[in-house]
Amino acid sequence: MKLLQAKLDKYQEPQKAKAAGIYPYFREISSEQDPEVIINGRKVLMFGSNCYSGLVNHPKIKEAAIEAIKKYGTGCAGSPFLNGTLDIHKELEAKLAEYVGKEDAMIYSTGFGVNLGVVSTLTGREDYILWDEQDHASIIEGRRLSFSQSLKYKHNDMESLENQLKKCDPSKVKLIVTDGVFSMEGDVANLPEIVRLAKKYDASVMVDEAHGIGVFGRGGRGTCDHFGVSKDVDLIMGTFSKSFASLGGFIACDKSITNYLRHHSRSYIFTASITPASTAAAMVALEIMQQEPQLQEQLWALTHYALEGFRNMGCEIGNTSTPIIPLFIRDNYKTFAITRDLLEEGIFVNPVVSPAVAPQDTLIRFSLMATHTKDQVTTALEKIQKVFKKHGILK
Repeated sequence: MKLLQAKLDKYQEPQKAKAAGIYPYFREISSEQDPEVIINGRKVLMFGSNCYSGLVNHPKIKEAAIEAIKKYGTGCAGSPFLNGTLDIHKELEAKLAEYVGKEDAMIYSTGFGVNLGVVSTLTGREDYILWDEQDHASIIEGRRLSFSQSLKYKHNDMESLENQLKKCDPSKVKLIVTDGVFSMEGDVANLPEIVRLAKKYDASVMVDEAHGIGVFGRGGRGTCDHFGVSKDVDLIMGTFSKSFASLGGFIACDKSITNYLRHHSRSYIFTASITPASTAAAMVALEIMQQEPQLQEQLWALTHYALEGFRNMGCEIGNTSTPIIPLFIRDNYKTFAITRDLLEEGIFVNPVVSPAVAPQDTLIRFSLMATHTKDQVTTALEKIQKVFKKHGILK
């Protein structure tokens, strides 16, 4: 056996979990990603989706994707830098810029690619990237690729952020990068204070709105809009794979920034363009989120109902105030076993273990869509209480 294979053959954790009957990944779904899905020929309630708007199976969005394929084909066969820019790409970019209140926007093929390409590109060797310790993995990978000095601050701790800002050379560029809504534990960044500190220390701010758009703000514009700081945030990032019910991502900012990124961001220049179908789907989702505020209202009604239910049950849910509800287990084996048992009870949830969170912070991630019903949430609460009692999480 070659050395590479011999080294990797030692990695046996998935095999151990499979042997124990608790392996929780790659569960095959044979239906649309709705509040109810089909797994192994059986209906299961889906509480593991990131489509907070619930639009992923909307007939208008599916029709738009089909029509885009008829007109443009299935792919662009090149990057936007060369032959891969379509007129609908530019149309969507203009609408996104207007939506979040920026001069310009540019579309990447994935949300991960946005953070990878933006965070790694904007600052130089003598500059600084300041990042929350619970930022998304794509932000972390972006700052790893950057030649800039990397300064981590404690999660949502503004004193820690200010202490890191004080270390920076006042004459150099300082970029603060944070999630708007933190993807695993569902808490919200203190954007008003981040903006205040940015002004005090002449720093720029980038906010990842992947889990904020479709949830917070007017017409689902995100946490920046919710806090009224959109004009003070220099870069607003979003992804299409969640509330936009598609695939891809964008960065919205001043034209001076997009001009630089279009000619230097490697995950933009050297990746094929977002497909016509994905573009058209995101465009219609954007329209629906603005035209149908009842979706957002329903999402928040369900969120408040679920949060109250879990608190009354005695679950440990941390500081969440969003449709992302962490149910802390704090044990890897139990997290996997509970995920398995809940699926047997007809409830699909996601296990979150290291390295997504610290080993002592393992959790079940329960997430809501606007298209869930109150009865479905009630059923989930009852099943979770049953399984948690079985495993000694609740008395």
